[in-house]
Amino acid sequence: MALKATIYKADLNIANMDTHQYADYQLTMALHPSETIERLMVRVLAYARFADERLEFTKDLFETDEPALWEKDLTGQLVKWIEVGLPDEDKVKKASARCKEVAVIVYGSAVAEWYKRSAKLKTLKNVQVWQLSEKTTEAIQQLCERTMQLQLNVMDGEWSLIGDHAQAEVEWIQLQ
Repeated sequence: MALKATIYKADLNIANMDTHQYADYQLTMALHPSETIERLMVRVLAYARFADERLEFTKDLFETDEPALWEKDLTGQLVKWIEVGLPDEDKVKKASARCKEVAVIVYGSAVAEWYKRSAKLKTLKNVQVWQLSEKTTEAIQQLCERTMQLQLNVMDGEWSLIGDHAQAEVEWIQLQ
């Protein structure tokens, strides 16, 4: 019998003073049996970075042709494609041809090697690559609960994610 996904819920309140975005989002995420808590929480931060009422989590690890998140316009056309982890550069290149905006959120110790090998990405004008520091990914795991209340505060480029029992400073590094 195959293992089933574990459902996590997060009430995410965003107060971004830099972009004047103030909103609440109710997120429901499935943690795939092969997925780590670290990756789950990186998906939450990816959502927070590109938050929009039409942004949604996909089947991702269950469906290899899908990103971690995507946004579609009112006609169902893909507008935004967001990958989490170290995706295959051909998958990102295809997404770049299909979508107006593509983002890759990378983390972990293999980022430098992955980015060095991904020369094609540097030629794509509509692709952003953001790296989360290891310190950040360690800290956000402490915020994870099956049901989470998260407050994201952004001011002067500094991100702070606050949970019920812990807080994490979020460090973003734009690679592209």
